[in-house]
Amino acid sequence: MIAYIIIIVVVAVLLVGVGSTMFLRPRGMHGVRRSRNGQLDMTGSMPAVKDADSDTESGGSVTATATAPPPQRTAEPSAPPAPARPTLEKPPPSAGRMVRLRARLARSQSGFGTALLGLLSRERLDDDTWDEIEEVLITADVGVTPARQMVADLRTKVKVEGTRTPDDVREMLRAELLSEVETSASRALRTQRHEGRPAVILVVGVNGTGKTTTVGKLARSLVGDGQTVVLGAADTFRAAAADQLQTWGERVGAETIRSDKEQADPASVAFDAVSAGIEQEADVVLIDTAGRLHTKNDLMDELGKVKRVVEKRTAVDEVLLVLDATTGQNGLRQARVFAEVVDVSGIVLTKLDGTAKGGIVIAVQRELGVPVKLVGLGEGPDDLAPFDPAAFVDAILGG
Repeated sequence: MIAYIIIIVVVAVLLVGVGSTMFLRPRGMHGVRRSRNGQLDMTGSMPAVKDADSDTESGGSVTATATAPPPQRTAEPSAPPAPARPTLEKPPPSAGRMVRLRARLARSQSGFGTALLGLLSRERLDDDTWDEIEEVLITADVGVTPARQMVADLRTKVKVEGTRTPDDVREMLRAELLSEVETSASRALRTQRHEGRPAVILVVGVNGTGKTTTVGKLARSLVGDGQTVVLGAADTFRAAAADQLQTWGERVGAETIRSDKEQADPASVAFDAVSAGIEQEADVVLIDTAGRLHTKNDLMDELGKVKRVVEKRTAVDEVLLVLDATTGQNGLRQARVFAEVVDVSGIVLTKLDGTAKGGIVIAVQRELGVPVKLVGLGEGPDDLAPFDPAAFVDAILGG
């Protein structure tokens, strides 16, 4: 009996010893390698153990220290794409533009001509009828003095010629209007290089008449005629003027000279533009100036300064005064002051296709003795046309 007890105790002791050895055996020893002779290979590295809490690996020991993940590399902001340059356009030549646009002009001016033709076609032309004819002319912005002169001339022709058919009346009125619109001054723009330098054109006018747009359209017209153009953005008072002019230039390949400073000296910009035109051997330099009220003496003096500064570098060949044709007689008052300050050589009438009365052409030429050289007949980029008296009169008469 005692022997059985001893055997049980010995077995229990052995079991306890074996179990202790298994529990105390290092966890990392499970992965040790044995050599070919059966001995333990202690030269190998311990397998990495992954900590369940910290998600870090260690060589057999557990650490509670959390390791921060590597910082995310933010993508560097890419540079904004460069704005696309406007597609270079090839404008049509200026020749024949007014004839092509005559139908548009006729739609707005035919009422004037129709009224005159109707009155002159009456069987009996008494004093009341002639008064009505004079009123129509004045309403069409011809002006009081020119209107009275035209009525006197028409009365004389009617008495001399006697019987009047509709065709006779129309031809008589056409001849009278042409004589009033025609002028001995040349309507040609001086845009040819001469004496080894470009032609210089200064564009002036009051606010809102469309000067910058006119300069852009004129640049298109000149490029369409095969000339090279440099633009001078001397309107430094209106923030968007230089940008607007540069856009016009980029479309046809004309360089725009401008200042990077706000409220820069316009005379300095104009001088730089002329200098660039001379260096580049351009055909024409077009200078856009700031709009100014004709009643502001200081601004008008500044405009005179722009012209004087440019003339230190070269002569100014043309000074074009841009007038809004819809302003009628008020435009004449503006024109007088500008003509005194900068020696206007030509008139540009804009918005002649709208509510403007065609008589303003007669009035402004009589008032200043300066010819209308260009007319704006729409809002399209190629709607600026050299003034053609015959096409203009035919449009008025609806023919």
